[in-house]
Amino acid sequence: MADQLGRFAWYELLTTDVAAAGAFYRKVVGWGVKDESTPELPYTVLRSRGTPLGGLMDIPEEGRRSGATPRWMGYVAVDDLDGTAAQIRRLEGTIFVPPTDTNIGRIAVAADPQKATFGLIEKPTYGRWKPGRLDEPGRVGWHELLAADRTVIFDFYRELFGWQKADAQTDPADWYQLFSAGGQTVGGMLTKFSSVAQPCWLHYFNVDDIGAATKHVNAGGGRILQGPIELPDGCWIARCVDPQGALFALQGARGHAGIEPSSASEVGWSAKWGGIASQGRIVLPKPKR
Repeated sequence: MADQLGRFAWYELLTTDVAAAGAFYRKVVGWGVKDESTPELPYTVLRSRGTPLGGLMDIPEEGRRSGATPRWMGYVAVDDLDGTAAQIRRLEGTIFVPPTDTNIGRIAVAADPQKATFGLIEKPTYGRWKPGRLDEPGRVGWHELLAADRTVIFDFYRELFGWQKADAQTDPADWYQLFSAGGQTVGGMLTKFSSVAQPCWLHYFNVDDIGAATKHVNAGGGRILQGPIELPDGCWIARCVDPQGALFALQGARGHAGIEPSSASEVGWSAKWGGIASQGRIVLPKPKR
């Protein structure tokens, strides 16, 4: 557990159709899907090469009534859940679900001061493996915060989890800030486009063949919102939405399925988030993955 402190240690998809979502991600990412429900809570566990990494559950009825929509949420491991929840409040964040005992461990659900939602987990039932390489197939290999203002929000996460700024090999005033947890660069932060209505975390799932995976997204009823795009380090990414409406991203190598190449350093932005389009031009830094 000590190896996971301050890192994303569990991922959960709240959805409107658990069976359909499980079949979709099994085909797109290659995850194993197993029903591990209890009499108190229906719950499906996702596994990568036998290792549990996340879960699927229905959006609670109360959430549906209040307008909750399908979404992925990452849980960061902490050793003092109550203390961390109190610290979030002191840092002007919000606690939506107070520390609670659940089937996956003791958890809380929070939002940063700019309203991006994330989870906390203490003594997890699953996910006790040591951190490995970020490019392992089936793993969640990258974590991206679309912030209201990335130049301001970093200090919140630094004080809360001890995250550090990583060398982006670009001008410090540039648009993308890499961050590290436990000495490993695990994600980046950027100021969201105006078309993105709400700050949020976007999680990237590793695949062997980005072309094949995106074809499975389309065939399975999902949509590709942007990409595939080649990054300067040779990795390809695509931002997507699943059939129930949850945002996620894929990253991986160019395989045999075939994709249209894009510039390695400069791409045209034409993404639709929630049906709202934004267009512009961005220059990609070279991330250390």
